[in-house]
Amino acid sequence: MGMADSKNYPTVLGSFVEKSVGKTHEYSAVAPEYFREWGGNWSMFKHKLWTLDGHRYALIKRTVAYIVVDEDDAGLPVIEKWDIKRHKVFGESS
Repeated sequence: MGMADSKNYPTVLGSFVEKSVGKTHEYSAVAPEYFREWGGNWSMFKHKLWTLDGHRYALIKRTVAYIVVDEDDAGLPVIEKWDIKRHKVFGESS
């Protein structure tokens, strides 16, 4: 489970449930210019996935989430693909 802390809660854009584990996660946006200096394909990660110990960079789509779980020797992201359900984008009507 990953929920934003009280300081970051106002930035939360939405939530989802990871299908394989059944845990709820929340996410926020990453500023578009944040990865400008990083190079590689880091700029595709438009979200921060909140975790118990901070956040991970991610790209959250309607039914899948691509989560950066590590960095390789070249400094490029190592990615896990999660199937998700009950994706809610806050502020959107159902």
